[in-house]
Amino acid sequence: TAYDYPTARLLDESGIDIILVGDSLGMVVLGYSDTTKVTLDEMLHHTRAAARGVKRALLVADLSVGTYETPEVATANARRLVDAGAQAVKLEGGVSHSAQIAAIVQAGIPLMAHIGMLPQSVHEEGGYKVKGRGAVEAERLLQDARSVEAAGAFSVVLEIVAADTARRITD
Repeated sequence: TAYDYPTARLLDESGIDIILVGDSLGMVVLGYSDTTKVTLDEMLHHTRAAARGVKRALLVADLSVGTYETPEVATANARRLVDAGAQAVKLEGGVSHSAQIAAIVQAGIPLMAHIGMLPQSVHEEGGYKVKGRGAVEAERLLQDARSVEAAGAFSVVLEIVAADTARRITD
């Protein structure tokens, strides 16, 4: 993860394959208590800075909270991140956001999905907790993974997912 030019350049030169401009910049750089306050304008600013440092790696930028509520809005905002220098975008959600993923991919923008613990939903979820521990929750995550794959995501971030469930999804 990189939020600025020098970090992106160093990571790129080190041979890292994928560099993410994550909305975690809200907590790491901007001093917010979580990622829910990060705006699209802030993501655009940091994406532009990181893009200037990347020559080889795939640069992925997060769609911030509230920027992908409908397929049309998601696609328009994904395009803005690409225009700022991202080569792909990432959004949080599985089955619930398959239509947004499909629309972004159909617009020619590569998409990285993100399931499991969703930091943009930390308030609704009651904190940062391991996901996929029980059979029902594991099956729900498998459905999410299958859904984002079918919608066209090229990869999936599994955040704070129980190891056994993560292995099943990866397999």
